[in-house]
Amino acid sequence: MLNPADPVFLADLAAQVPEGCLRQPEPRDLEEPRGRWQGMAGAVARPRSTAEVAQIVRICAAARVGIVPMGGGTGLVGGQIMERGPMPLILSLERMAALRAAYPSENALVVEAGMVVATAQAEAEKIDRLFPLSLASEGSARVGGVLATNAGGVNVLRYGNARDLCLGIEAVLPDGSVLHGLKRLRKDNTGYDLRHLLIGAEGTLGIITAAALRLFPRPASVATALLAVPSPEGALKLLAMAEARASGMISAFEIIHRQGLEFLAEHMPEVGVPLQPLPEWSVLVELGLPAGFENAEALMAGLLDEAMTAGLVGDGVVAHSAAQAAGLWRIRESLPWANRKVGSVSNHDISLPLSEVPVFIPRATKALAALGDFRINCFGHLGDGNLHFNVFPARGRTKEEYQALRGPIKEAVHDLVNEMGGSVSAEHGIGRLKVADLQRYGDPAKLAAMRAIKAALDPAGIMNPGAVLG
Repeated sequence: MLNPADPVFLADLAAQVPEGCLRQPEPRDLEEPRGRWQGMAGAVARPRSTAEVAQIVRICAAARVGIVPMGGGTGLVGGQIMERGPMPLILSLERMAALRAAYPSENALVVEAGMVVATAQAEAEKIDRLFPLSLASEGSARVGGVLATNAGGVNVLRYGNARDLCLGIEAVLPDGSVLHGLKRLRKDNTGYDLRHLLIGAEGTLGIITAAALRLFPRPASVATALLAVPSPEGALKLLAMAEARASGMISAFEIIHRQGLEFLAEHMPEVGVPLQPLPEWSVLVELGLPAGFENAEALMAGLLDEAMTAGLVGDGVVAHSAAQAAGLWRIRESLPWANRKVGSVSNHDISLPLSEVPVFIPRATKALAALGDFRINCFGHLGDGNLHFNVFPARGRTKEEYQALRGPIKEAVHDLVNEMGGSVSAEHGIGRLKVADLQRYGDPAKLAAMRAIKAALDPAGIMNPGAVLG
């Protein structure tokens, strides 16, 4: 049984940590981006060092007080928000945002977990390297948070998820001990890989305080194009064609349905779409080539010619400047913001085997049509099978009118995803929103092993109570 972070506990904690470490919770600490979760906390602890994090964790462990780790607060599944139970302590890494070291010859960067992702990208650029993790929230998401959730983003096809971009971590475990794992090694075969155990654990097994990040050479030339395709099946054929021409050089391959473009036209008309009339399906493709290879624009032009000849592309726009490329990316990056202006009934972050994507979309659409009248905005990272299959009210209606259908909608989509060998959480994690989904669809042996690991490392259950395993 956990105890609350009540005034008695907070007074004892304040007497043991540096002055200014604790502050009162603010609205930004207790809300998540979609406004669906309202949290609680006795206080917010803001340590400046790993030693201070360890001290706070030891005090909480002795008092059996729950800790909710906080990064940038951008998570979409409630992992950073605790709504019920004994009042927890929020532990924010906002003051641990330093660059510890840069190693250009090793393609590595060592940063504290509170560093904002965009800052890590900028630090890599200073040494003429690329930190390729790119996601809509990169201006506020923090390195520790994206590792804790194993975030994805638009460049997974080429560079992998967050875990693939991490060489080592430093973390504070639930007993307050420090895991010193910041080795910048590509090979370290010395037993269990605790780095990968903590990455994706959403703060339930410990608090990541620093990370050694993997960098890459910056592409010498980049080409970006928005291409109209006849269908998701055609998009997959185009992806195969692109991989045959530019294997390992496709940085992104994003699919967009017309509904998302219509939302942009209605709610964000300043985001212009150069393809008119709006295509039923389109893909945003980016190629990045190293020095010594042909120009990326020439490669993209050749791909476009071949694809048009094969009937896989009906229209297309290739960017001829950085500004034009940014304009095309703005279309993709604005889709979530337009979604919020419309107001969704139910959002689904799912992944499927690539060959199942064209089968899933019509099957899921038909299943939802049996439940009611909806608009579906399907978009996402087709190159790695990750779709955002989001359901919206019919035109002229509001999401509040559909509240009774949210559960049946989610169940219909997730049941089909599970049947087709997919995942109901592709890149956003489990948090608290999908705890029941994990229990419903998770492999029993995997769940038993997860519970055993949690009990072994955090027997008192103080680390992010209620998240992932409930």
